[in-house]
Amino acid sequence: MAVYEYGRIARLDESLRKANVDPRVIDAIMQDGETIRPGSTTARKADWMRAAMERMDQLLEEDVRRKVRQDCACCLGGKRLELSKAIARRGGSLSERVRAANETKFVFGHSVTLEEDGRILVRFAPDETADNRCVCLPAACEPISATYCYCCGGHVRRHLSIALSRELDVEVRSSSLSSGKKKPCSFWFTVREN
Repeated sequence: MAVYEYGRIARLDESLRKANVDPRVIDAIMQDGETIRPGSTTARKADWMRAAMERMDQLLEEDVRRKVRQDCACCLGGKRLELSKAIARRGGSLSERVRAANETKFVFGHSVTLEEDGRILVRFAPDETADNRCVCLPAACEPISATYCYCCGGHVRRHLSIALSRELDVEVRSSSLSSGKKKPCSFWFTVREN
């Protein structure tokens, strides 16, 4: 089994295994991942991720891809978790909790809004922002599949689910990576029906 020194690649491998993806498919997706090191250039890391996401898009069903990438989410503890739990402890209606989440920029980005159709929209920047850079892959020069962005979607889903005391599903609305930096990252969240 290959050893992946770069943390984001190691997390992807772990998440694929956790999802019980066929080992041959994992090997295909992770192709050359062991050659990427923490000291590799950010452009090389972005190029490898672009290719890996293309392979995931070809080899895995959409629901598996989304779950795998959401399980790669980082920043799930610390101050963000404390702030999410504080919103939950305050209680209140869904709209009151969404308003509290919107005021907690450190956790949820630019804005959190409850839309008329019941979905929750989380934006990392205003829609009008001209140059949008992905904080995770800042050197990405070519578009990368929005599959990659379900990692950030998983990060926000976890904290927003805690804050709202509701299980949520996430969908990428727009992506800096997939749009070639033309659109900011934003996500739709829907409350799961039990």
